[in-house]
Amino acid sequence: MASTTRNSAFRQGVLAGLPFLLIGVPFAVLFGVVATEAGLNVAQTIGFSLLVIAGASQFTAIQLMTENAPVLIVITAALAVNLRMAMYSASLQPHLGEASFGQRALAAYLNVDASYALGIQKFEEEPDWPVIDKLMYFCGTMLFMFPLWVIGTWVGALTGDALPESLDLDFAMPIMFLALTAPMIKTLAHLAAAITSVIGALLLSFLPSGIGLLIAAMIAMAVGAEIERRRA
Repeated sequence: MASTTRNSAFRQGVLAGLPFLLIGVPFAVLFGVVATEAGLNVAQTIGFSLLVIAGASQFTAIQLMTENAPVLIVITAALAVNLRMAMYSASLQPHLGEASFGQRALAAYLNVDASYALGIQKFEEEPDWPVIDKLMYFCGTMLFMFPLWVIGTWVGALTGDALPESLDLDFAMPIMFLALTAPMIKTLAHLAAAITSVIGALLLSFLPSGIGLLIAAMIAMAVGAEIERRRA
């Protein structure tokens, strides 16, 4: 019975992750193109996607590398952009914190925007799921997304020069974030946090290395939490 439940949770995760392939794959191809144009060879480009699995920080690092920034600056900027993963991890801790170290390490490796958004939404809908079911669902969302992210990077690295310049793939990231966040706005607190984050990100856009986004996110969380506290 338990095995059947785990398989069901895994299948649900796989199905939930399928729509994001339409966005993630073009974005991976775009990274492959940009990385090779910046001077990385195919192996280095694929290794980048295998080790980092985070489009925004990968693009940040590549941009700084093309500007001949010091290695320390490149690493620091990439980590700053990816600090949102720390927020994601803190949010997932109540749901996956009881898993074994190896299971949590796997979840940490696969913790990206899409898997987090799908996972946290499902966990809130199914609070009584055991930890193993939640973990199976979380990993299921990445069954195709992870390998296709790497394959897309490889395709972009190999065929970048053959792609027409009129083919603009920059649309992928904003569409993906809209698709991730829109279904999660269910309460007044969620709506207030979303509006605050948009306004804050715009007002702080002059800050370097995505720092404005992080500050806006923290302010938005504080606003949402305060509204929930008052309503409670």
